[in-house]
Amino acid sequence: MDDDELMGLALEAAVSVRALTSPNPWVGAALRTVDGRVFAGATEPPGGRHAERVALDAARVAGASTLGATVAVTLEPCSHTGRTPPCADALVEAGVSRVVVGVVDPDTRVDGSGLSRLRRAGIEVETGVRSDEIAEQLAPYLHHRRTGRPWVVLKMASTLDGRTAAPDGSSRWITGAEARADVHRLRAESDAVLVGAGTVRADDPELTVRSACGRSPRRVVLGSAPAEARVHPCLEWDGGIAELLEHLGAEDTVQLLVEGGARVAGSFLRGQFVQQVIVYLAPAIFGGDDAAPLVSGPAAPSIAALRRGRIASVMQVGSDIRIDFRPDAGEGD
Repeated sequence: MDDDELMGLALEAAVSVRALTSPNPWVGAALRTVDGRVFAGATEPPGGRHAERVALDAARVAGASTLGATVAVTLEPCSHTGRTPPCADALVEAGVSRVVVGVVDPDTRVDGSGLSRLRRAGIEVETGVRSDEIAEQLAPYLHHRRTGRPWVVLKMASTLDGRTAAPDGSSRWITGAEARADVHRLRAESDAVLVGAGTVRADDPELTVRSACGRSPRRVVLGSAPAEARVHPCLEWDGGIAELLEHLGAEDTVQLLVEGGARVAGSFLRGQFVQQVIVYLAPAIFGGDDAAPLVSGPAAPSIAALRRGRIASVMQVGSDIRIDFRPDAGEGD
């Protein structure tokens, strides 16, 4: 098994803990012993072991020697003491000979110091293996550490003609059960979920995780929620969006899921605060302009002013289509 394949196992391990580790990064590690045995692990929930220690411990439990081993890890091993001791020290103490790293950790407490610790101990270090895939997998964490703000995912659902509710206000359910379950997975991966006060008054959502594994996110309402609303307890915010993102980022919100209505979506998009847009398209058509649109408020004034980006993925979710769009970076990003 070569380094690329070993890193592939680390990537797979990281996927399994995506909804469990935040605000710590969801990291995977894979260890290959001198005699070719392979052990993989992923970061545990906060306070638990990091991926490197999980993989090292798995090898020890199996009676395998870690001396001279190669370890592939998706993110640079930490070099500071937090809830757990430094992983770089654990690798040195285990006697590994090579460490293959996907991406450098931009956290100011790490940012190359983990690599330096390994090299000073005589361990061969290689970086950049499958770095594009890993940067995509860890995008919310990397964004938070670089900007101090959460990665903002705007979730929307509509008919094929871009409408979200009937003229009488009814909107449940436009998408199918599979798409709604996928939204619960997004919630489980997010540290906070946000809606506007209008959505709270109209739909009285719980905004909890019910159809996926993981914890329910912190709930945020733009404006004031009625005292009897099911969204409580929540953070009610009357200030600006930029200030909210700074506030949430400082409180270790790595990913914010925005599920607000058309007005909230428009505010986030016009302010260029969104890093990822996920749209679920249902096989249905309202067939008129009096149904509610995906986004409300002033549009881009010209074709030249459109905010463009790239389609990261398109996939079938039950009877619906899920489109993952990444807007080009803007001033609010």
